[in-house]
This record gives sequence, structure tokens and C-alpha cells, in this order.
Amino acid sequence: MALVVLVLFLSLAIVLVTDAGGDVSFNFRADLDHPYAGSSLSRHDVVRHGARASKTRAAWLTAKLDGVLSNRCGDVSPADVRLSPLSDQSHSLTVGIGTPPQPRKLIVDTGSDLIWTQCKLSSSSSSRHAATAKHGEPPLYDPGESSSFAFLPCSDRLCQEGQFSFKNCTSKNRCVYEDVYGSAAAVGVLASETFTFGVHRVVSLRLGFGCGALSAGSLIGATGIVGLSPESLSLITQLKIRRFSYCLTPFADKKTSPLLFGAMADLSKHKTMGPIQTTAIVRNPVETVYYYVPLVGISLGYKRLAVPAASLAMRPDGGGGTIVDSGSTVAYLVETAFEAVKEAVMDVVRLPLANRTVEDYELCFLLPRRATAGAAAAMEAVQVPPLVLHFDGGAAMVLPRDNYFQEPRAGLMCLAVGKTTDGSGVSIIGNVQQQNMHVLFDVQHQKFSFAPTQCDQI
Repeated sequence: MALVVLVLFLSLAIVLVTDAGGDVSFNFRADLDHPYAGSSLSRHDVVRHGARASKTRAAWLTAKLDGVLSNRCGDVSPADVRLSPLSDQSHSLTVGIGTPPQPRKLIVDTGSDLIWTQCKLSSSSSSRHAATAKHGEPPLYDPGESSSFAFLPCSDRLCQEGQFSFKNCTSKNRCVYEDVYGSAAAVGVLASETFTFGVHRVVSLRLGFGCGALSAGSLIGATGIVGLSPESLSLITQLKIRRFSYCLTPFADKKTSPLLFGAMADLSKHKTMGPIQTTAIVRNPVETVYYYVPLVGISLGYKRLAVPAASLAMRPDGGGGTIVDSGSTVAYLVETAFEAVKEAVMDVVRLPLANRTVEDYELCFLLPRRATAGAAAAMEAVQVPPLVLHFDGGAAMVLPRDNYFQEPRAGLMCLAVGKTTDGSGVSIIGNVQQQNMHVLFDVQHQKFSFAPTQCDQI
């Protein structure tokens, strides 16, 4: 499941339009809260937490794809990888679930398909949650308090098409499942319910979702996930949303970020700081949850690096390739590409190397001392050329310093790019790379567009 975690608060207009073909177009804007909105954590703490969670997510994605390629149906158990809270790096959305609406915060993830939330399905689950609620966990959605809750039968399309670690039909004709994410493992049952979006102007829609409980891991501050993937169980597919976009404010700033759906997702309607560029969304033959893009090369400044396009390409069996992920903070590159970037960065950054690996970063530099007071200078004082991601068709995503370096501790400047294994390892464009970049996923036409944008001005 691919994640950058934002808290999504739907505070602006929502418009439902029926087009000439009779389909309903779901057009709305939401303002996403930052994963650490209201937190007392420092900027340095926020950066470190996100990098740690990204490392876990990258390992989980690789393990999941390894399972698919080895015909294990992508099964990953909590024992396979360390779990880390998704809310350390992703944004989230507050929606009303049920009738009357019960407001709950759900993590928004482009790498997940199922919409799901933790539920009070039994007295045992309620008592287990009551034991943790005193530690600040949010309340669970209670289907017993809703007049619109209904279990889905095993014959329902969502049960038939859903890809889970485990799935079974009970004697009561209920579709139960188990699934593992980069942050948690969950068990549940598929159901349908009314979801209410918006605050000042609202709309209520019936959606299929998972109603269950965590079996491992944590969501910290959220109760579930809203999947934005192109798969059949996601919000995008269930509502036939043809395109959506978001524009993430700098991760360390803890500001809200806009998320737009339908006709409101239009890069040309907003002031950009550079051209709008477009490349294709590439279909993976075996793993269809993620948004793959055709990364073909990397430059540092004007220097094209010696990264073979084949090392970045998706293999015929579905291994490798590059995804755009809202649920990861730092980027990950396959080893061949990472080593080329690391070598080039070391050549241009005229600072001493940190004498050890710093936490979850592969490469760090010591920032210079200020002339006065002897304190370390901030990263803003360091000049480096942009890192450029080249895509098939000529599109190029130009990343300034703050989109590929972070300052996890005072006096340290670290490369916000990690290393994954060649072969099945997936390269990941994380939310640090996407900050102040308005990105659009045109699901209908299978296009990915982007433009540098001052996101807090949209």
C-alpha cells in the first residue's frame, strides 16, 4: 500500500454532476491536514519519523511484490517486515461514516485500494479498544449505531475482485478478509455504508468498505484508510472518479495541502512556477494497486548520470519499475541508480561526510558552523544543483534542494533518497519529492502530470 499521510478535511465545495453518458461526476476539493498537525514534535523529529516509516514501507512493498512474482499472491505477514505507523508520513481525511454520521479520521493512500475502518463488531473488540482509548486512540466506528450499515454477501463484486492476504466466505455468507499494510495488519468483513463528505456543504454516498480491527501495528490518530489506487475497491473506482490531484506543502512545515477530484483537478486552473509536463501511467501486469510511471533517467544539474534505463524499467514479469506514492516520505531507488546519485552528490556537495550512517539515511553531510555563536548553519545556506527525474516522452521533474535533502538533526544534511534492491525492488517517488509540486493522476486516460506550484497558495 502506498502512502504519504495527510489529514483530509473536506471544507470546500462538493459538486455532483451527471454527464451525457449518465455517469455521476464527483467533483470536490479537500484540505488535507499534515500527519503532525497540532503535534509538539520539532521539525527535526518530524523529518526523522517520516524517514523511518518510509524505510519500513519500502521493505514492505518489496516483500509484497516478491510474493506476487513468486506466485504467493503477494502474501506478506507482519513477521516478514517491521511495521511502522503510516500516519508518520501520510495525510488523512475526516469523513462521516453511517447514519447519523460518525466522524472518523482516515489515512489517504494512493497505494491502497480498500476503504476500511476499525469497527465495534463484538464486545471483545470494544473491550480491547477501551483498554487503549485511554492512551489517546480515537473512538471506533460503531455499526450498531447506524441505520444504513449492511454486510456485503460473498457474491458481491468487491468480495469477488478484492485482493487480500486472506479471504473467506463464512456460513452466514459474509466476506471476511485479512490484509497487511506498511503500517499495520487488519482483519475484517466487507460491508456497505453511507459515507458523508464535507462540512459546510455535504454529500452522502453509499460505498463498500472493510469493517474490522487491527491485528498488528498502529495507525496512531486515525482509525482506517481511504484507498485512492486504481484497483476495484478504492474510492476512485467505486465513484468512477476520472482524475484527481494533490499539492503537498513542505513536509516539515506541517501545513494543510489541497486535494482535488474530478473537474476540479486541473493544473491549468492554478498558477504554477514552471511548465505542466505529462507522462504515461504504466500498467503493471501482476500488481495493479500502484501508480507506475516510466522513469528512464536521472540528472544532477546538467549532468546526466550513468543510470541504465533498463535498471529503472519495469520488467515483463512486473518486477522493478517506479511508483508515485503518497504514503512514503523519502524516495527509494534501485541500487544501480542510487549508487550513481550518491556518487554524483558526493562530488558536488563541498561538505564533510558524517562519519557514520545516520539513522534511516544512507548519506549525510555535516553542515558548516556559523561564524557567530559557533552553532551549525541551517541547510538553507547550502547551494546544490537540482536533481532531475526524466520520464519517457521527455517530461522532467526538477527537484530543488529541499525536495531531495532533509535536516533530521541540527547540523546534519541528509540525502532523502534510499536504496532498494535491484530486480523486484521498486523505485519510489515519495512525498518529499512531490512537495510544492502539483501532481495529477488522470485515471481515465492513464496520464500523470505535474508542475512546480506554491501549494499553500492553491
